[in-house]
Amino acid sequence: MKKSNFVALILGTIGIVFFALGMCMALIEEWGMFQKGIIAGVIGLVILLVAVIVWRRMEGKEPVKLEPKTIGAVLVGIAGALLLGVGMCLSMVFNKMLLGIVIGLIGIVVLLMLLPLTKGIHD
Repeated sequence: MKKSNFVALILGTIGIVFFALGMCMALIEEWGMFQKGIIAGVIGLVILLVAVIVWRRMEGKEPVKLEPKTIGAVLVGIAGALLLGVGMCLSMVFNKMLLGIVIGLIGIVVLLMLLPLTKGIHD
């Protein structure tokens, strides 16, 4: 394993743990830690952003350019993840199984659209 991949793995794991724990803290009302959860989630997002910057620099790649295609891909990814999550919540929390499955499948299709959007279709 290359050093850059190992560093990205460690920083990514730390960032995801902070983000996930922060979201749990913020969204589980019984814990009563909404503000602390938001802070932990933001810390996780910052660590993940640093991980991307550090990995790209260690690999000798140029910084990510904010082009319309990049912004569109990020928005499609966010929309797909939200649709998939809403579908899962409808199925598991609100007992709306059929609606949840349909919305979740739409989210999966939207996420699958990222492949041709970012990589294109070749022969």
